[in-house]
Amino acid sequence: MKHWTLTGRERVFETNWFQLREDRLVSPRNGLEAPFYVMEVADWVNVVALTPARELVLVRQYRFGRERLSLEIPGGVIEPGEDPALAAVRELREETGYAGDPIEPLGWIEPNPALQSNRMFTYVVENCRRVDEPQLDEAEDITVELMPLARLPEAMANGEIRHALALAALFQHHLRGG
Repeated sequence: MKHWTLTGRERVFETNWFQLREDRLVSPRNGLEAPFYVMEVADWVNVVALTPARELVLVRQYRFGRERLSLEIPGGVIEPGEDPALAAVRELREETGYAGDPIEPLGWIEPNPALQSNRMFTYVVENCRRVDEPQLDEAEDITVELMPLARLPEAMANGEIRHALALAALFQHHLRGG
């Protein structure tokens, strides 16, 4: 396969969370030129946080796209120029009040390369303990829950955890022997 040829690019919409751009591309297979829309989104980070008792530190929050509560792992946006590992530590502490040591990278994935330009980095943080109160953004409403790691397969199978990026991060952790 060959790369498609970019013939034009225009930003068509902008918010604090993402920008939407229109790319005009030519297919190398048949010469067809067509518009494609890409959400330019900052990179994200997710954290598989484990207590010394092998409990997952989870967050429950309202998700506007699905209009429902969602049980997930902590995570968020990596600030411009911020190291992903430092963002993981920051997001864990801000959302949950937990901190731990050591922190290890599990890799990164492309959340939706058909529509988005960003990456999601995943880290595991061991020995997590509550060290502070959560420091939530004004638009966040989060509760912290602990779940025994041994109960995770059941929670995934019965739909308690449905967030695809959280599931991907937990799978990355599983592949590492977690």
